[in-house]
Amino acid sequence: MEGLASIRAVPFFTCRPKRSISGTRPSSLSLPSSTIVRAQQVAMASELEPIKDELKIKVGEVGLFHNEVAAAQGIKIRRRPPTGSPKHYVGPFEFRLENEGNTPRSILEEIICHKDIEVARWREKKPLHSLLKDLQKAPPVRDFVGALRAVNERTGLPGLIAEVKKASPSRGVLREDFNPVEIAQAYESGGAACLSVLADEKYFQGSYENMEAVRNAGVQCPLLCKEFIIDAWQIYYARSKGADAILLIAAVLPDLDISYMVKICKKLKMATLVEVHDEKEMDRVLRIEGVEFIGINNRNLETFEVDTSNTKKLLEGKRGEIIRERDIIVVGESGLFTPDDIAFVQEAGVKAVLVGESIVKQSDLKKGIAQLFGRDISLF
Repeated sequence: MEGLASIRAVPFFTCRPKRSISGTRPSSLSLPSSTIVRAQQVAMASELEPIKDELKIKVGEVGLFHNEVAAAQGIKIRRRPPTGSPKHYVGPFEFRLENEGNTPRSILEEIICHKDIEVARWREKKPLHSLLKDLQKAPPVRDFVGALRAVNERTGLPGLIAEVKKASPSRGVLREDFNPVEIAQAYESGGAACLSVLADEKYFQGSYENMEAVRNAGVQCPLLCKEFIIDAWQIYYARSKGADAILLIAAVLPDLDISYMVKICKKLKMATLVEVHDEKEMDRVLRIEGVEFIGINNRNLETFEVDTSNTKKLLEGKRGEIIRERDIIVVGESGLFTPDDIAFVQEAGVKAVLVGESIVKQSDLKKGIAQLFGRDISLF
């Protein structure tokens, strides 16, 4: 009760019977980032021994909590609220006290805070050693980046990563008659080089099972697991479900985490799409060894406004030179609805585009792809 009295602002308050105190697991959610990373290294040492010698812990990061590491690198999205969960228990009741110290400040932060707890529960149910056994039954990895390059070289157009997406937090349900396999097959016949399958359930109504179903249905397009990856466990789980590539969001991951996860993906022969939103994130990512595949999201994470000129801005000057020198393939994301939009980002320097909403809402998906590019790209 003493802790409750110290809260300065209580703009929201609810009370309901307590379900289970055991589900809160407060101690497991307060480990330093360095402790988590080192624990992952130890757990996978027998499977990925070379990684142990390749990883370098940056001076100053050891001993810092994850949020502190992130803040030091200019990351605004917190992995978890600094003062812990807003849930408190008194006798048989659960009290929810929301204030600045325990409430997510944006929808992305809310998603990440939820994902942090969600992944901890997944790891309890299926430990990493058990998950590694599932990899032996996983289908072979397909060349995601190679598929995009091939289409770009053959057609002169950006390779399309078409998104199998039912809903989003900002737009709600995008397609009521959602059948992931039928959508994936239509995308493939419409000329998509690769597919992105939403795996987040709570906010996007996706699932890893959708990705597995698409892979098992015989779709040949390589698959990107579109998920909020915050833990190496998720990479192995995605691979066990048939993923050929995963997404890492620079806005929520410190440099060390990105470097570590890129190395894991290379060992698994998977592609790693590292997504950036602004100049600072692009500069951070370009300094990380091994990054070969970058996505530029034109959506502002705080206002959710979309501006395709963001792609051009991030590919100008020295940054563009570095990308060309390293032959990094760049993907344009968000705000792409017309052939003019595609032409604009292509002229800026992208060789691939990731498109969801403007296609998945169409009644005829194959026709929707043709309208986006201004021609029937399935003919190539």
